[in-house]
Amino acid sequence: MDEIAVINASPLIFLSRSGKLALLYEFASRILVPTSVAKEISARGAGDVTAKSIEDTPWIEVVSSPLVTEAIASWGLGPGESSVLAVAAASPGMVAIIDDLAGRKCAACLDIPVRGTLGIVLEAKRRGVIRQARPVLEELIASGLYLRRHVLDEALKRVGE
Repeated sequence: MDEIAVINASPLIFLSRSGKLALLYEFASRILVPTSVAKEISARGAGDVTAKSIEDTPWIEVVSSPLVTEAIASWGLGPGESSVLAVAAASPGMVAIIDDLAGRKCAACLDIPVRGTLGIVLEAKRRGVIRQARPVLEELIASGLYLRRHVLDEALKRVGE
């Protein structure tokens, strides 16, 4: 697998907090973290599990982000989402991993492939990396991921749970 994806803070935080960071590696062999996202996470302190993950995980790479285009800036997203989308837009076909709804809508309007934390877990189930998605998602919810119950139930139906 030689896929590359670029990720925003929240999916990285939820996956590292719940001990499920390895699911990202099953999705893409390289995960790019724009500097603005890395700064946001490092502000949490050197002892933070996500900050440590960025430092210690060889397939996670901090990258400079290209200039944010007006097409992205006009959405009024935060610096993290904007940088993630700028990196993905500069590399057609690269998947942006974002949970923020406005960021996901911007990605869709710009034809940038996008996944969220939920999508990463569902893909892991489809690929046989995990046997069941529900326990993983429940752990992520316990780590702070917000999913409406009907969204969770519909997603689980799509993977036969």
